[in-house]
Amino acid sequence: MLYTLATSPFKSDFSAMLRLVTNEDAILLFQDGVLAGISRSKYLLELQNSGAQIYALDADIYARGLQNQIADGVSIISYQGFVKLTEAHKQHFAL
Repeated sequence: MLYTLATSPFKSDFSAMLRLVTNEDAILLFQDGVLAGISRSKYLLELQNSGAQIYALDADIYARGLQNQIADGVSIISYQGFVKLTEAHKQHFAL
């Protein structure tokens, strides 16, 4: 399943989403959701512990000036990568 996080982890039910995530899933951070990908954040640690692959949309990272703060374990992708994720994962959960 593909999970997309478009809201800040500070303003969403982040914990509820994580209870559903398995190591076979992918999580895409975009819009304010990219804040969850900041190195050494509480939210990043929780994402990494889920075992899911973590992605972040490059345009939203750059729009927020976070390009030097996103953790190494987060794969930065373009809109084309976003489309490929949706093709690879037939089910989608958005937060």
